[in-house]
Amino acid sequence: MKAQRASEQRLLLASMNASTCRILSTIFFQAGVFSILLSIFIWWYLRGDTPDEIAHAERFGIFVGLWAPTLLILSNRFDRFADKARELPGTRPELHKENQDASNQ
Repeated sequence: MKAQRASEQRLLLASMNASTCRILSTIFFQAGVFSILLSIFIWWYLRGDTPDEIAHAERFGIFVGLWAPTLLILSNRFDRFADKARELPGTRPELHKENQDASNQ
């Protein structure tokens, strides 16, 4: 059981290739831009008439806006990982399929 779990973890780590990192980079970048837009939307459209409602909208907008730097930094890091990623020997997906097919028979 432990050997199977270790094998699954190795397979998961091996699947983090350049294309996966690029996809994650794109997702995090889009989420960062969306966070900025959502922050502005919350601040502008959810403020009410009372000072408490206005303060709540401002605080909530700032809270959502604070996600943006983290998401954009993650996007940058995954982009750099994709630049450095190279296929390691024995980590090609075709080999994993062949090995799984052979072990199932």
